[in-house]
Amino acid sequence: KCQAPCFYLEPIFSSEDIMKQMPEEGQKFQAVDQIYREMMTKANKNPTALAIARDKEQLSALMEANAMLDSIQKGLAAYLEVKRIAFPRFFFLSNDEMLEILSETKDPTRVQPHLKKCFEGINTLQFEGENADIHGMKSVEGELVPFAGKIEPSKAGGAVEKWLVEVESRMCESLKVTCQQSVANYPEVERHDWVLAWPGQVVLVVSAIYWTKSVTEALNAEVEVPGSVKGIEQKNTRDLEKIIEMVRGNLTSLNRKTLSALVVMDVHARDTVANLAKDGINSEFDFDWTSQLRMYYEEETVPVRMMNASIEYGYEYLGNSSRLVVTPLTDRCYRTLMGAIHLNLGGAPEGPAGTGKTETTKDLAKALARQCVVFNCSDTLDYLTMAKFFKGLASSGAWACFDEFNRINLEVLSVVAQQVLEIQLAVKNKLQKFFFEGSELPLRPTCNSFITMNPGYAGRSELPDNLKALFRTVAMMVPDYGMISEIMLYSNGYLTARDCARKIVATYKLCSEQLSSQDHYDYGMRAVMAVLRAAANMKRKYTEEDEFVLMLRSIIDVNLCKFLSHDVPLFNGIVADLFPGVVLPDIDYTNLNDAMVSQAKKHKLQTTDYFMLKTIQLYEMIVVRHGLMVVGLSFSGKS
Repeated sequence: KCQAPCFYLEPIFSSEDIMKQMPEEGQKFQAVDQIYREMMTKANKNPTALAIARDKEQLSALMEANAMLDSIQKGLAAYLEVKRIAFPRFFFLSNDEMLEILSETKDPTRVQPHLKKCFEGINTLQFEGENADIHGMKSVEGELVPFAGKIEPSKAGGAVEKWLVEVESRMCESLKVTCQQSVANYPEVERHDWVLAWPGQVVLVVSAIYWTKSVTEALNAEVEVPGSVKGIEQKNTRDLEKIIEMVRGNLTSLNRKTLSALVVMDVHARDTVANLAKDGINSEFDFDWTSQLRMYYEEETVPVRMMNASIEYGYEYLGNSSRLVVTPLTDRCYRTLMGAIHLNLGGAPEGPAGTGKTETTKDLAKALARQCVVFNCSDTLDYLTMAKFFKGLASSGAWACFDEFNRINLEVLSVVAQQVLEIQLAVKNKLQKFFFEGSELPLRPTCNSFITMNPGYAGRSELPDNLKALFRTVAMMVPDYGMISEIMLYSNGYLTARDCARKIVATYKLCSEQLSSQDHYDYGMRAVMAVLRAAANMKRKYTEEDEFVLMLRSIIDVNLCKFLSHDVPLFNGIVADLFPGVVLPDIDYTNLNDAMVSQAKKHKLQTTDYFMLKTIQLYEMIVVRHGLMVVGLSFSGKS
């Protein structure tokens, strides 16, 4: 009981910074450390059981040490709580991660590895000069956004949380200023030059602002000038074709990411206007138009509207990340979630795995520029862990998406209902500060919690009624695979995107009907996304190659290696029917083969054709997947 906490606390109190900040606990720890070391020295000199067991002082010394360790750990928890309230995003870090940050107060650059946990879009900060002043932020993709003014960590006197609070406010301020400059710049230059001149996130917002403006004007003019909406549709189509042409050209990877996300948004914008024109809509108050996610620019800020909900853009920097394809299902989910936020409730998408529940919630957070923390729930969670999380949400104004929420035990859920209700009431009453689970917290009204549920399989509990009442549910069943594939392929520069998308959907449909059913076969959304990722990589590598060849190669690379031997001929038959006359050129693996043969000799293994084939398939799988699993009987050569 004494040894484990001693080992855990030793590296913490060996940091001078922490000793300075917690002198009382530091002295107690030194006393415990002394007791423990003396005991070990004694045991080392005379390591016989009887001599040690007869020592009566030992027991009382250990009991005293344990009492001190308890009080040290309480002091440590209180100290971390104070730091968390000063910079609320620390609530989303574990104690160990926080201590690592707080023990490096002299050198601000040592905080870099933990930034991603506090700020979703910031990978590194741009430190300059001897004092390590901060001038800007960089995303994972390498996009640099300069700050509106410099931050001087040296003035914080070693208090990390002070300059991190400043980083947070500078991030929002800089993004807001960049948006204002970009809005002013948009009408002055050609759109295809403008999209490359600004950060990806800003391009998407400002583009949406001008789209909303042009459609609203066209709708109002439609009665007097018939065909105004049709004109906007044609303009949107021309803009989209221009961007797709650029995607096919030579771009830096950063610009390509911006344009890929823009294509996804532009396609949806064009389709929306096409539907408005087809249905003869001629008023900006028509439901077909108000039910879209619209962005305006009023009084130097950006309100985002959908039906009667209006929410201010959050200016949280999210890097240059990809966006979801907006299908009718996504739109319906958006409407429910926006309505929930407007009514000050949480949202609860539910449905089977791989239908985009979590992703849609995250994507709405991107559209509104909010920090969204995804948390996977399990039955080991207790109400205290949840309370720590809720404290973070309320005081930082972030969103949380609790995945598989109904896996939490029922007795914990009923307490959670009370916690969620307390926060919702505090927001409703527009409080600045409120008491929550024993702490007084500042309250930011932008906070909200969303839950996703997989109904009806083992280890799931039904939600208690007092909890159900706090969330608006939306059912998500079958995503539109064809539409998603088509738009993703468009955004990666495929011209025959529609035909390629049909072939992907048909392949998986036929596989699920004709092949044997195995636990590791999966024909859902995640499998489709793997093919689309592979297709995007192929397109970048072989820009001039026939697109059906690239498509077939992607489908085979991702799928073939997981089929059992009796399913392989069936699968080959399916793809041969879907891609008639398409012949795949052999990939040149000469170097890899030579290396494999020389390694096999070293390890005294036989290079049979099957063994070599599986090794190459493993390599191909590593290229397109984050993680993988090798499945097979024992002695089939997996390791």
